[in-house]
Amino acid sequence: MKKISIKSWALDDRPREKLMFKGKTLLSDAELIAILIGSGNREESAVDLSKRILLSVNNDLNALAKLSVEELMKFKGIGEAKAISIVTALEFGKRRQFEDKASTPKINSSKDVANIMQPLIGDLQHEEFWVLYLNNSNKVLAKHQLSKGGFTATLVDVRLLYKRSLELSAVGIIVCHNHPSGKLSPSQSDIELTNKIKKAGLTLDIKLLDHLIITEKAYFSFADEGIL
Repeated sequence: MKKISIKSWALDDRPREKLMFKGKTLLSDAELIAILIGSGNREESAVDLSKRILLSVNNDLNALAKLSVEELMKFKGIGEAKAISIVTALEFGKRRQFEDKASTPKINSSKDVANIMQPLIGDLQHEEFWVLYLNNSNKVLAKHQLSKGGFTATLVDVRLLYKRSLELSAVGIIVCHNHPSGKLSPSQSDIELTNKIKKAGLTLDIKLLDHLIITEKAYFSFADEGIL
């Protein structure tokens, strides 16, 4: 059976033309990916190939965003350049979401913190430890990655954490880290690290306001649970 190319489709059905003349919101996820990759393979159009890629992740864009360049290249018709285009586009989407969340002017609850940090570290496959520095109005002055990879209370540099606090004249901090496993309950190491940071801040009159454990779809707040 001869493959029907996108060029032979009706004008309204071609993804690029559809975007130009009818608007981006009318395109399906598969059609958007088809525009990114430009062409399919000998058996499939770009749209059909895109549908198959989406089907492999149950049509979940968050799951698609976790695929590496190498994993995408396993699909026939997806070379390195096309795989990089897909990864790049999804990363831009993630960063845009982060920028929207990061514009939160003031921290009023643990949910506000989660809204800022979840897009940044929620779906990572490794652990990262971040600090949010706040002024006396609970506005975020800065956010900083303090550690990447596995960490314990002995590996996190508390001196560096508070050095930055003093440079920013922060009066409060909120620390966050992610659990790639998806488990929300704090480990003994998490509890020890929280206590260590809290005690160090007492002498500097810089208050540890919360410690959040972040996963892709949920979070755990030490303050909300009354264990800070």
